[in-house]
Amino acid sequence: MANTASAAKAHRQSVKRRARNLGRSRAYKSILKEFRAAAAAEPKKAAEMMALLQKKLDKAAKVGVIAKNKASRLKSGAAKLLAKSAK
Repeated sequence: MANTASAAKAHRQSVKRRARNLGRSRAYKSILKEFRAAAAAEPKKAAEMMALLQKKLDKAAKVGVIAKNKASRLKSGAAKLLAKSAK
């Protein structure tokens, strides 16, 4: 329980921010999982999903949910997987 009004407000803000960050984190993780499954089964569908995956990763990195370099690594790995599955 917060002792001051400012502490109560800070807690409310942190709860909202955590929810927003979890949403962004889950969004990129779920699309990444779908992408990997599609790359194994349907490369054409995976190619279409690549743009959405990059968008989600870039947004997560921009707002600080994940590091910029992690987003870059994940995008690079996805591109390699897509190239491998297209063959």
